[in-house]
Amino acid sequence: MAKLIMIVDDSASLRQVVGMTLREAGYDVQEAVDGRDALAKLQGQKVHLIVSDVNMPNMDGITMVQEVKKLAAYRFTPILMLTTESQEERKRQGQAAGARAWLVKPFKPQVLLGAVQKLVLP
Repeated sequence: MAKLIMIVDDSASLRQVVGMTLREAGYDVQEAVDGRDALAKLQGQKVHLIVSDVNMPNMDGITMVQEVKKLAAYRFTPILMLTTESQEERKRQGQAAGARAWLVKPFKPQVLLGAVQKLVLP
């Protein structure tokens, strides 16, 4: 059974590119348009990794990470931030919230897949 990865980004084109990269590598993908949408879609299903943007309407990525980590079923779900934000302070905020990795856009598909493989448990 393929591992399920949730992509959380308000950009449809970015969700499409990341989704295509992950599907071609054999992962199942679920998409959410912002943090609030992601929380609504989790609903107890097993998600092996969340890939999230930081800057989104309704609920930003850092807040979403904090909310996900409050949920017992997802406390240990790895979260990778994929964002244009590269400031050390934002990275520290993400890490403090519970994000395990940080990639800056634009990204190379092989770099994304390398990070995903390190974070998704076999």
